[in-house]
Amino acid sequence: MNVDTMRTIDRWAGIPLTFLLTCWLRLCRLVRRPDARSPKKILFIELSEMGSTILVDPALRKARQQLEAELYFVIFRKNRPSLDLIGTIAAANIFTLREDSLIHLVTDTLRFLRWTRRHRIDTVVDLELFSRFTALLTGLSGAVNRVGFYAFHNEGLYRGELLTHRVAYNPHIHIAKNFVALVNSLLAETVEVPYSKQVVTDAEIRLTMVRYSDNELDNMHELVRRHCPDYERGRQRLVLINPNASELLPQRRWMRDRYEDLVNRILAAAPDVLVLITGAPSEKAEAGEMCERIGSRRCINFAGALPLGRLPVLYTISTLMVTNDSGPGHFSAITPLPTFVLFGPETPTLYGSLGNSTPIYAGLACSPCVSAANHRKTPCTDNRCLQAITVDQVFSAIRPVLLPGTGTP
Repeated sequence: MNVDTMRTIDRWAGIPLTFLLTCWLRLCRLVRRPDARSPKKILFIELSEMGSTILVDPALRKARQQLEAELYFVIFRKNRPSLDLIGTIAAANIFTLREDSLIHLVTDTLRFLRWTRRHRIDTVVDLELFSRFTALLTGLSGAVNRVGFYAFHNEGLYRGELLTHRVAYNPHIHIAKNFVALVNSLLAETVEVPYSKQVVTDAEIRLTMVRYSDNELDNMHELVRRHCPDYERGRQRLVLINPNASELLPQRRWMRDRYEDLVNRILAAAPDVLVLITGAPSEKAEAGEMCERIGSRRCINFAGALPLGRLPVLYTISTLMVTNDSGPGHFSAITPLPTFVLFGPETPTLYGSLGNSTPIYAGLACSPCVSAANHRKTPCTDNRCLQAITVDQVFSAIRPVLLPGTGTP
């Protein structure tokens, strides 16, 4: 199912279903009040954004350390590999939902309800801001503690009254801190309205860096050499260009011709650089066309060359990456790679990478145009927020890393 179809179903089916479930849970509380229970088996729900699995990791680690809880996770099947990058959730504790058809989604949802009861999940943390579907999963899970973002008097879609811990989403702090606030609601000694009344510091959202063996790094160098026989380890540096973004928000894409101009500038300025155009397997043809137009033996189509789980190994041996605001900008955050991320309809203040990242952002008056208030649906069909970012601006940003010691032009 495409994104608009899922939004339509979420609206027209989600509103009556969350209302009916609210009535049912209230009736159940009148008949039998649920027993209070400290969180020991916590299920996190985040379905649609692969990058969010990186941004939520500080919250996951805090829940495991301070609550001494066993962690579980629910995610769309296509996004499942992103959880392997961080390794915080045991593979046996991950449940996936197929979103390719409504029949599969309904079938897997029924399986999910059995799964939560078999594992005796006592706490669910809904990480989504825009989904009635995840609210339904939370309410139907059977968990005693149900944590999530609640609109209160703010704008926001109706998601029923299914939460026991209502956390105020703060649009002025990074989303990773908002995720930590969800966990803090479970640590609160008294009931708070709204949760959570604690400071989340920058230190709490630092990521753990991954480390790879010499053998893993050697294998990655060899893979690059197989795609480019001229590649010489130690003599040539790798620059990664990730020109595409997901279909979820196509307005995040910088123009293809500007990426091509940027690659030409990089190749001309740094003769020792090999440029790899990265992307998903579905983007291989477009990346190939880009390489043909650039017309250099030092520009290689690397789209689809790696499974997602091995991308951080590539990032570890590379010099820098330029990318749209998409998953790779977050995946690289668990490595030291200097990453330059182009922002437009979203803001780095809320969704910036937690790694060695430099945001490039025009800051137009209309930007960011997607938020919790509009359910991440923008009317924009002319992304001038990215058109305003020039090749000169991006090259100037990467120049100190690409050409160390040369200063700024």
